[in-house]
Amino acid sequence: MKRVDLMVTKFGLAALSVVLATGFGGLSGGSAFAETATPPVAATAITVPDMIIGNKDSKVTLMEYASFTCPHCAQFHQDVFKQLKKDYIDTGKIKFVYREVYFDRYGLWAAMIARCGGEMRYFGISDILLSTQKEWAGTDDPAVVVENLKKIGRTAGMDDAAMGVCLDNADMAQAMVTAYQTNSEADKVEGTPTLLVNGVKYTNMPYDELKAILDAELAK
Repeated sequence: MKRVDLMVTKFGLAALSVVLATGFGGLSGGSAFAETATPPVAATAITVPDMIIGNKDSKVTLMEYASFTCPHCAQFHQDVFKQLKKDYIDTGKIKFVYREVYFDRYGLWAAMIARCGGEMRYFGISDILLSTQKEWAGTDDPAVVVENLKKIGRTAGMDDAAMGVCLDNADMAQAMVTAYQTNSEADKVEGTPTLLVNGVKYTNMPYDELKAILDAELAK
C-alpha cells in the first residue's frame, strides 16, 4: 500500500489562509467561497483534543495521522483499521489516537463536521467520511461538498443549525490547523497514513505487519 506524501512546512497555516480568511460565513450559507489574499488571524487559545478510543490505560498506544481526503487513508481504513478495531480496540488491548491531517479545505471541513458531533459521535462520523470519501469529496464545487458533509452529519443526528455553527467557527478552524502543524512537525510526519506505536513511527503497512508490531509491544 502506498501513502500520500505531504510537506508540512509548506502546507500549514499559509496554505489554508484562503480558507480561514473567508470567515466561514459561506460554509453554512453558501455565499463566501471567494478566495482572498488576506492572511489568517492569529490562533486563539482553543484546545483541540485528540480523539481517542480503546483502553486509555493500555500500555500500548497506536496513533494514526490521516486525512479525510487521502485515498490511501480511506484504503487503510477499509483494509486495516476495521480489523484492528475488532481485534485490538474493541477488546481493550490498545489505546488508539486519531490525529487529523489537512491537505485541503475539504479535509478541514470534514474534520469540523466530525468534531461537531462530539467525542461520542466522532469515530462513527469518521467511518462514514472515509468509507464514502469518493462520494462526498468527488466534486470541484465547494458548496456541494458542504451539503454532502451536512448529509453525513444528519445521519449522525445533527441538525443544520448546529453544523452551521461548527463550520462557521473560524477560531476553531485556526486552532485545528495550528494543532495539526505543531503535532505533525513534532512527530516528523511526512505522509499519510503515518502510524506511531508507543512513539515509534511507521509508514503505511498491511494488517498482518501491524498486528505483529502490536503483539510484540503487548508482550513486553
